Amino acid sequence: MTSISIQTQDFDVGAEIAALRAHDGRVGAVCCFVGTVRERNEGDEVASMELEHYPGMTEKAIEAMVGEARARFDVYGVRVIHRVGLLAPQDQIVLVAVTSAHRGESFQACEFLMDYLKTQAPFWKKEQTPSGARWVDARTSDDAALARWGIRAAPMAG
Repeated sequence: MTSISIQTQDFDVGAEIAALRAHDGRVGAVCCFVGTVRERNEGDEVASMELEHYPGMTEKAIEAMVGEARARFDVYGVRVIHRVGLLAPQDQIVLVAVTSAHRGESFQACEFLMDYLKTQAPFWKKEQTPSGARWVDARTSDDAALARWGIRAAPMAG
């Protein structure tokens, strides 16, 4: 099972995991990652973060990422939720949840998907700080994380 959602509304992690593993007796492991809006970034207070995307294109890119994860790891279910719109500090941004028979495959697939999402998914983030709005640039460390999987980050249009 694969389910991808780009949405403005928040999500319930427990409910999402329960739905992902429901009716699949093969599942022996579930790994998930939840990313949240930080109160501070690069030394500045963050009042809010606005996330933008291209509908259709974003889902297609994430589907390709999930396909790559399925080719690399023995996983059963994958759930990716990414929020867009205006978010406040401590709001949930992203959920990646993966099921498999054993924890190793779930951990690796979850980490692979997050590394891929951080560098290749077409999302744009703008933070509001006391000194004004600023776009959040990709980090070199995110590109290095993706490189561990043998993938070179493609430049994103911005």
